[in-house]
Parts: sequence; C-alpha cells; structure tokens
Amino acid sequence: MPAPAPARYRIVTRQDFSDVTYLLEFEHTAMARAARPGQFVIVMASEHGERIPLTIADFDRERGTVTLVIQAVGKTTREMQRDCQVGTSLFAAVGPMGIPSHIGAARKVVCVGGGLGVAPVYPQARAHHEAGAKVVGVIGFRNRELIFWQDKFAAVCDELIVCTDDGSAGLKGRVTDGLLDALSRHGDVDEVVAIGPPVMMKGCAAVTRDRGIRTTVSLNPVMVDGTGMCGGCRVKIGQGIKFACVDGPDFDGHQVDFDDLMVRLTRFRRSEGEAMARFEESCRMRDEAERVAREEAAAALALRPESGERRSADA
Repeated sequence: MPAPAPARYRIVTRQDFSDVTYLLEFEHTAMARAARPGQFVIVMASEHGERIPLTIADFDRERGTVTLVIQAVGKTTREMQRDCQVGTSLFAAVGPMGIPSHIGAARKVVCVGGGLGVAPVYPQARAHHEAGAKVVGVIGFRNRELIFWQDKFAAVCDELIVCTDDGSAGLKGRVTDGLLDALSRHGDVDEVVAIGPPVMMKGCAAVTRDRGIRTTVSLNPVMVDGTGMCGGCRVKIGQGIKFACVDGPDFDGHQVDFDDLMVRLTRFRRSEGEAMARFEESCRMRDEAERVAREEAAAALALRPESGERRSADA
C-alpha cells in the first residue's frame, strides 16, 4: 500500500475515463500559481519509482491544484493507476517545466486534440479564449464511451467539433477530418494548435501546410527524463536539432521531421516490454500471496474452538 500522504502532493481528485485513461488532481500551490499552457511536470509516484514527464492538463490557482490526465500504457503509469487514489500522494512533483505556449494576438484559433492529446490542448484553448480569440475546438476519440471533457471545451470554444472513429458521436472520422471541416467553413484562421499522437500531428500539419496556416504541435511524447540531459528528446526541426523538453515542447509543425520522431519513439520498446512483464509478474505474485493469506486466515478461523458462551447456548 502507498505510504501516508504528505499534504503538499496529496491527490484530491481521481477520475477514470476508461479502463486505461485516468485523471489525477494533486495539491501543489506554487506549481499551480506558476503553471502556463503547454508546460509539463516530472513526477515520481513512489520513492523508488521512475521519474516520468507528464503534460499539465489543467491548473487551478485558487485551489492550488494541478491536473494530469494519464494513459496507463507502461509499467509506471499502470502502477500509478493502481496506487494513486484520493488521499494518497505523489512522492515528488517538479515543475512547471518547458517553454510555455505562445498565446499571441490571434483572432481565430483551431485547437485540435486527438485521444490523450485532448487533455493538454485544453489549457491552450482556454488561454486563447481568455485572450479574446475565437476558438474552434476539434477533439477526437475512438468511440462515444471514451469521450471526456466535452463540457469543459464547450465552455471555452465558440464552436466545438467532436469526432469519433466509429461515428458513435459527432462527426465520423479522425480529427484531421474535423480540422478540414473547420477550415472549410472558417477562411480566416490564424493558427492551428494540434496535440496528440505523432501521426495525428503530422496529419494536421499536412492539412495546414498548403494553406499557409501557422501550426503548433507539442512533442511531449518523445521525452524521457525531461531535463535535456539524456538526449532522448532530440528532434529534427527544419535543418537543426532541438531538445523537446528544454527547447519546447511546442514547435512549428511544418518544420518537424515526424518520420524521424516516430522511429525514435520505438527505441525503448524492448526495455518497456520487459519492465511491463516484470510488473505484471509481481502483480500476479502479490495477488497470489494475498489469496493464500486470505485462505489461511479463513482456515484458522474455522479451526478455532467455539467460545464458552456458544457452547452454553448450544447446551
């Protein structure tokens, strides 16, 4: 079981959007006060856990809280899904990190979020809305059951396009279809912000390139240690090399070499698989030990002699 929670990183909200996607809101007054759209944090769930970078999905300066939306795809995020409940805490949380998103004087912005990218694009949509821009939101999911934060986006968007791969809600298709729909009806878009899987951001950049629309993408998926020391977040931007965690995570989508990026994302696949296998085996062993302990306790209880009171009542 997780250790007792120190107040400063206490988890105050836990919400599960699906069997793999979940929300954690934790207390960190200074971080909430300093956070800006586009930034990320590095967290450790336990003393001996892995340090992982996660994009800030929301922050509340009045409450002093920061919100993360996490997908349980690896050993650490699966472990956090199991252990991080309301009342427990993160062992460590550092941030905000990265260069904040540029919120300029754009008059009309399309904010596109695909899958888990829906969460980190929300602060940008809100910031553009608060800066006076007209905001068109495009959010995409595989199906209706996976939709989250539709109401939050509706509150900061002048128009919201929901896309589902299977057509169970909103527009049938991917977010690139939603983006095309938005651009066909809005000829005065100044900027597109796209956050999601690299292949999705690549598709959005392809849609806007010939139209000459400034397109910003977030390269958080390539990060490892989040400080630039490991070099794992090295990306090709135009003719140069940048580090996503210290030079970004936002970049010009028309300059990103997405093919190289997607190849680099596969380089830890083997070690990630091995870590997951060890985690699943430890979970199996723990479950088995707990089962045996329960059975032994039940057997011991059944063998206990009846109390004198019970024997007297039977007599």
